[in-house]
Amino acid sequence: MDTPQHDRALPPDDPSNQPPPFADLNLAALDAPLMAAVARDGATDEILAFGRDWGASEQLALGRLANENPPELHSHDGNGRRCDIVEFHPAYHALMAQSVCAGLHSSSWDRSDRRGQATRAARLYLVSQVEAGHVCPLTMTHAAPASLAAAPHLLRDFLPRIRSRTYDGRFLPFWEKAGVTLGMGMTERQGGTDVRSNTTRAERTQGDEYEITGAKWFFSAPMSDAFLVLAQAPGGLTAFFMPRFRPDGTVNGLRLVRLKRKLGNRSNASSEVEFERAFAWRLGEEGRGIPAILEMVQLTRLDCAVSSAGLMRMALSRALHHARHRTVFQRKLLDQPAMAMVLADLALEAEGATALTLRLARSYDLANGAGEGRQEEAARARVLTPVVKFAVCKAAPAFVAEAMEAIGGNGYVEDSGLPRLYREAPVNAIWEGSGNVMALDLVRVAQREPDALETMLADLLRDAGALPGAAAAAEIVSTCLRSGDREAHARRAADRLAALATAAALAESAPAAVAEAYAATRLARPAAVYGANAVDSARNLLLERAFAA
Repeated sequence: MDTPQHDRALPPDDPSNQPPPFADLNLAALDAPLMAAVARDGATDEILAFGRDWGASEQLALGRLANENPPELHSHDGNGRRCDIVEFHPAYHALMAQSVCAGLHSSSWDRSDRRGQATRAARLYLVSQVEAGHVCPLTMTHAAPASLAAAPHLLRDFLPRIRSRTYDGRFLPFWEKAGVTLGMGMTERQGGTDVRSNTTRAERTQGDEYEITGAKWFFSAPMSDAFLVLAQAPGGLTAFFMPRFRPDGTVNGLRLVRLKRKLGNRSNASSEVEFERAFAWRLGEEGRGIPAILEMVQLTRLDCAVSSAGLMRMALSRALHHARHRTVFQRKLLDQPAMAMVLADLALEAEGATALTLRLARSYDLANGAGEGRQEEAARARVLTPVVKFAVCKAAPAFVAEAMEAIGGNGYVEDSGLPRLYREAPVNAIWEGSGNVMALDLVRVAQREPDALETMLADLLRDAGALPGAAAAAEIVSTCLRSGDREAHARRAADRLAALATAAALAESAPAAVAEAYAATRLARPAAVYGANAVDSARNLLLERAFAA
């Protein structure tokens, strides 16, 4: 692909006091916190190669083009027949093909790779920096086998196609394709998060085959080959697997009403849909729809957090790139003390998000491994997944806004890349459960598994060592979750638990000065606005680690 002129580098002697374009940089090599995390799993070389490829100017141009040319719905063909096809720009298909080839949709289901979640998360973190919209179908495809396990014959038939590294975006029956992508349809207009109020109906025809009639207010990745949906069967709310084509080869009864006009996430299609006796297979027993879907949602929530950490990282990288090259009052912007404090504070927040999300991904691997501590790591994953999603996804919008301000007026202009990050940042806090839903999930898991929560708190305190505020944070979490009014204090518990888990993750992977700075400014006391936290002692170290190469 030809690179547009404004994506090419300026001459090195350009006198305009503008930084060179942010392009042809190794996104992994720049990021010492990322490399420290992946080194523990022996993935240094492959992540460095991946970061080089995704930092190329051609790759960054693909991300821009996919968002400047959003998908379009074609409900009918030229002769008036229903077709319900979503058409994408070639840049989107190019990104999908590369991400599928890299296994972002499936790699952790390769049981020969015991670090599958951790190395996949590192790749997802890098990909999200370039273009986060196309991550949606990758995430759902990756998570779907957890729910398909409720129907072993479907898992047997679909898992080879899910594991395939071949992307095929054509509108064909799944059995004619080497690789597939999967979507999801859970919420309805009248209920949203309250899926028990769903009115879409499922009528059994034979065996585990049903016909579904109703509508979904949000139908994610409508161009996918099949979808996980919830509908009311005679036995209650049930999970179903709905292919795009019926077994006889005819197009299934999915009628795409319109594509959502979203704040961001513009490269990705989200739609409203109506089902007209649409064919579907049942997943598990009737009335067990929510447990079946939650197996999938746990993994999609992990991806939301990892992707948000990636967005924060890209915003920081662009702000640091600007500050290293821009001269203000006869000094580089990075050498101005006030700006250095802001950027160091941002770097500390981003390093914490990176360490926290990748440590959580590692818990999934350790829980599935053969070593000691499997049960403890599984409990950590169950408890911390909603907490990490709550904290990191909620932090991203304000973080990107501060990075935009650090760049100044140019940061508010589309060409800088920051406006696209800013529009993208809120979505992960909403998808797969908003902040209140995540905090209340912590309350529920604490009620179901009080011993697991206390064991995990003890483990976090052990990992955090003598960091200031750790013991007090653990006590606040326990007190809030034991309170008779625990739901009212759910957010406080989630906030303090996330800060404690972040400090513990930094104590494992970062220099002591970084972990101590985080604990002093985020754990021992609530954080102030960026640049007002006392990170002086670690300022230079944080800046060096944030833009390492």
